[in-house]
Amino acid sequence: MNFKTVCLFLLITVLCFSCKSNTNAKKQEQGIETPSLANTQPNIVVLLCDDLGYGDLSSFGHPIIETKNLDKLAETGIKLTSFYSTAPVCSPSRAGLLTGRSPNKAGIYDFIPGLKKSPDNRDLVHLQAHEETIPAMLKSVGYATCLVGKWHCSSRFNSDAQPQPDDFGFDHWMATHNNAAPSHKNPTNFVRNREKVGEIEGFSSQIIVSEAIDWLNNKKDDKPFFLEVTFHEPHEPIASPEDLVQKYLPKAKNREEAEYFANVENVDIAVGRLVEYFKKNNMNNTLIVFSSDNGPETLMRYSRAKHSYGSPGALKGMKLWTNEAGFRVPGIINWIGKDIHTGTTDNVVSALDYMPTFAELSGAKLPNRNLDGESFVPLLEKGEFNREKPLIWAFYDAINERRVAMRNGDWKILARIEANGETLPKIHNLYDGNEALVKNAKLVDHVLFNLKNDINESEDLSTQKPEVFEDMKQLLEVEYKKLLDESHIWVREE
Repeated sequence: MNFKTVCLFLLITVLCFSCKSNTNAKKQEQGIETPSLANTQPNIVVLLCDDLGYGDLSSFGHPIIETKNLDKLAETGIKLTSFYSTAPVCSPSRAGLLTGRSPNKAGIYDFIPGLKKSPDNRDLVHLQAHEETIPAMLKSVGYATCLVGKWHCSSRFNSDAQPQPDDFGFDHWMATHNNAAPSHKNPTNFVRNREKVGEIEGFSSQIIVSEAIDWLNNKKDDKPFFLEVTFHEPHEPIASPEDLVQKYLPKAKNREEAEYFANVENVDIAVGRLVEYFKKNNMNNTLIVFSSDNGPETLMRYSRAKHSYGSPGALKGMKLWTNEAGFRVPGIINWIGKDIHTGTTDNVVSALDYMPTFAELSGAKLPNRNLDGESFVPLLEKGEFNREKPLIWAFYDAINERRVAMRNGDWKILARIEANGETLPKIHNLYDGNEALVKNAKLVDHVLFNLKNDINESEDLSTQKPEVFEDMKQLLEVEYKKLLDESHIWVREE
């Protein structure tokens, strides 16, 4: 091939690539480059960490922790910088994810402790049998379903006295009530399909991914699957592989911090194993969504929180706050084998949106009830998702003073709850003994933030933007009343 021929070949190649790029660009502008994703029935995988902070992944700015597998999912998929969990603490967050509704409506207001009778009826709290969930919805259109990891949606775990994961549509499950015990290493408290497992050698994140892979290997049909992988990490009590701890010791303040860093990377390694399994087994229609149940734990908030070195990044607050770090968490979407819009987006997405999104993708019929989530299929198809419904949180046990918060567009408003002239006492549960107190309380001392320009909620704009402030106050009043009206009240029947 002579020089002129080579040059001509290169020129044609460049022109063809340019034409293809221009065509793709025009299609993107018109929003038609991706075929409709409705009724595609993908495999659906929900990956959920426990207490992972907004700044705990290297792709979200952590300067030390290495999370190459999750970073790759974000790089080749969608990185969500405004993704929200449904609550700033574990149990309600999980209930909201499963149902597509505010967890207050299910009556799950705080984390669910083990069974111990309490005057506020907290011992009664559980995800009730009438609640309609994602796995049950997907089973109705032919999906096989599996849960591995942490359940934490009932006070009576593995008991016929309350519904268990299989009552909500999971064909197979291996889970714990709350944390892996005695730690992430060699846990002894897993239950598989209502049978106690006993001690399992290894670390929790790897154990549950191995269980998921075993379930997939033993699956005898070609049904699409829904797999929920709920990691215990990096919630205390933390335990991490020693080789990873040694890797981080030179860069950490102390051994406890090194163990936390290693704990996050061990999750990343487990995710990498699962993704590699999908690819090796040609599971080329697999949608993966990754997030955390809430923000990072505060170091030494309680005696066992000695490893809690999670990072909120640039956000204000921590776990149990209604400021951003309480429920704004890392979000990643990746679809193996499917051409979707990719890149980083600040579009507001919530775990509440999973149910309507999965319904649209699977062809399932949504429950006949008002959902708080919206389908984000437009984000996958066109790269844009403009939610219509505001996101509202009422967390009555919040550490910060203003326990009701709402985001609408770029704006966020928070308010203190006042009853009988005083701040409402901290509450774990709504029951017939405090229902009137809570429902008669008033929202006061509002503050307003523009999160697009002020991610760390540093400047209250309530006086500078009076029209926006009044509109947001009125909207908050309406939305909070609707939430209260639908909130479940626990009554002991004796």
